[in-house]
Amino acid sequence: MNAFLLGAERGWISWRGTNSSREGVFNLVFYNAIPLIFLITSRDSTLPGTDIPMGGKLLPGMLALMVVFSVMGVAYYLSTEREDGTLLRAKAVPRGMSAYVVGLAVVAILDVVVSLLIVLVPGMVIVPDVPAGDIGLWLGLVGYVFLGLVACLPLGVLIGSAVQSPRAIGGFGFLITMGLAMISGLFFPMAALWGWVQALVQVFPLYWLGLGMRSLFLPDAAAAFEVAGSWRTLETIAVLGAWAAIGLVLGPVLLRRTARRESGASMEARRAAAMQRI
Repeated sequence: MNAFLLGAERGWISWRGTNSSREGVFNLVFYNAIPLIFLITSRDSTLPGTDIPMGGKLLPGMLALMVVFSVMGVAYYLSTEREDGTLLRAKAVPRGMSAYVVGLAVVAILDVVVSLLIVLVPGMVIVPDVPAGDIGLWLGLVGYVFLGLVACLPLGVLIGSAVQSPRAIGGFGFLITMGLAMISGLFFPMAALWGWVQALVQVFPLYWLGLGMRSLFLPDAAAAFEVAGSWRTLETIAVLGAWAAIGLVLGPVLLRRTARRESGASMEARRAAAMQRI
């Protein structure tokens, strides 16, 4: 419990330190407000052959993408704190790694909550016919966000452990995530893609998270645009739950392995390389 409380406090301090500066507030508001521009411009558009608003498809896709971007933030935090020695110091403190894991989770949760609020609250006003009064929408949203975070968090740990430079995560990580989002049906029907692409995408949790989000915001008639012609709610929960279970097992293992490889010599080598780049 002491490690949990220390980790929660550490996560809050880390998140607040990043997002309380002028640049942090600007980035937090600006990049999360960009999706609202697309919702406004597509306000009068509908899905082809239906009267379903196009924004009703874009909004859940954007929410699912924000969950994944928060995981990329975890990868960036981990890679940065490997470089500056934070991970090495956590390794040297009793229960330090347990508190560190909790801190990463708290940072990811805060990132997701703030991003969702910035987009979801005005988005529900911009997009017509959103069932805001349906308690099932809110319960499903909380459930899918939780499953999505737990399912994707180990991917962030894996990327942060494997990539040496946080600058590479900000560049290549963004491109890879956006590329996967484009073929995962978040912004246009995935049925238009090749069959092998559809099969490959369904291996990753991003597709299922987007599918679950769309089932909350769109009417049943919109399910005809999906690959199987239905929302596949049970399959969505099962796949995300399986990824979450794998993540709960592999996440701590990956982080412990990364911590074991840390040493003063390796940290100094990375610091020297960073100073040369500067």
